Amino acid sequence: MKHFIYLFIVLSFHSLIAQTPQQSYFEWTELPFSKEELQQRRTGLISELTSQNKEGLVLMPAKDGFSYGETFRQLDDFYYFTGLELPNAILAIEVPSGNTIIFTPEMDKRFHSDSRPNDFPGRPLLNDSEISLQSGITLKNIEDFSTYITSKTSGTFIINNGREGDINFASDDYIATYSPIQVLMQAFKAKHSISNFENCYDAIANVRMIKSPAEIVIIKKAVAITVESIKEAAKSIQPGMDERFLEGVLEGHYKKLGAQRLAFGSIIKSGPNSLWPWRILATHYNRRNRIMKKGDLVIFDVGCEYNNYVSDIGRTFPVSGTFTPRQREILTMEVSIADQIIAYLKPGIKFQDIRNLTDSIIPNSAKKYMQVGFFFGHHLGLSTGDPDLPEAVLKPGMIFTVEPWYYNHDEQISVFTEDVILITETGCEALSKDLPRTPKDLEFIMKF
Repeated sequence: MKHFIYLFIVLSFHSLIAQTPQQSYFEWTELPFSKEELQQRRTGLISELTSQNKEGLVLMPAKDGFSYGETFRQLDDFYYFTGLELPNAILAIEVPSGNTIIFTPEMDKRFHSDSRPNDFPGRPLLNDSEISLQSGITLKNIEDFSTYITSKTSGTFIINNGREGDINFASDDYIATYSPIQVLMQAFKAKHSISNFENCYDAIANVRMIKSPAEIVIIKKAVAITVESIKEAAKSIQPGMDERFLEGVLEGHYKKLGAQRLAFGSIIKSGPNSLWPWRILATHYNRRNRIMKKGDLVIFDVGCEYNNYVSDIGRTFPVSGTFTPRQREILTMEVSIADQIIAYLKPGIKFQDIRNLTDSIIPNSAKKYMQVGFFFGHHLGLSTGDPDLPEAVLKPGMIFTVEPWYYNHDEQISVFTEDVILITETGCEALSKDLPRTPKDLEFIMKF
């Protein structure tokens, strides 16, 4: 009997000393921007909405639940306006007063497990005073959110439903993928009989299109990592190599240089694969591991994510190490178009002006093979599809890509050059300028 008592005492003592200590939110992370900058972003959104005569309650959900083997990544709007990676929370901004509340769970369930309490000590959220102090935002219990909404039912609820159009609710389809906003709206209909939503996409786009100096520093780092990683991967290009091996070299170098994630699935495509958009190639898991052959071109359309901000850069390389005369001619033409677009970019012009310029400089013989739509590309920031407005006037702080595609199925030749551009006070800066673009220079970096 004494033996069992002794064993019980030993095991009990061991469980006490083995207990993982509870840690606070800011022992694991830090606020990415000052609370003054985050407040300025929210104030900017309120100003945009009031200028559009929109008043009511802006709602932004946070990411749901667990990380499932990958690092937790907050939803873009919630992160942009709070700087916080709180899961299962909702940001509420009252317009025009500016009163801001985050409704959050009391505890972070990612740090809790009933079956393994020694390993999962829990983490307070609601009662962690440092979160409010550092972010400048009031925290309230998510359990009080329903009562809060009930008190606002006579007002208007404002959400980011994507580009202007009808408010898209969840459907009754058997198979569907819903956005967190659609899930939130569905809950409002079911729990509160509320369906009077307004879209604030335009207002958010106007705020997020202009990057702050702090954001620009982070994006420059993401671009620099991508540039150096493409250079590293280019050294491995040769006949007999497969596309997936190049992805491994590229993505491994991202991590060596500090990138936490991919901005999107790396698109490295060669020969016949280069003639197809990535969504077609991605329909089969084994389509993007083609073995490259002498005479092929291989296209890189790739980017990394650093501190939640992304890059997106494209280049075309000859698998043999040397472009054929025809390949060189087409790539030189395509790079010339990109150069003329970049030289034209400055504050005060519109994206439609860029489209008009591009239409005028593409040779007639190439027009049917060139990408349609806005040739400037797309805005970058927290995603490769950062909110933008096609009718917007260019302003300092905007960051987007210039990427004129060339798909020629007749000759089986495709080339692609994509650069990241920052609009400055007097013109623009190509943030990816350290990555060569001309046929001669691309051949050179494959060798050294």
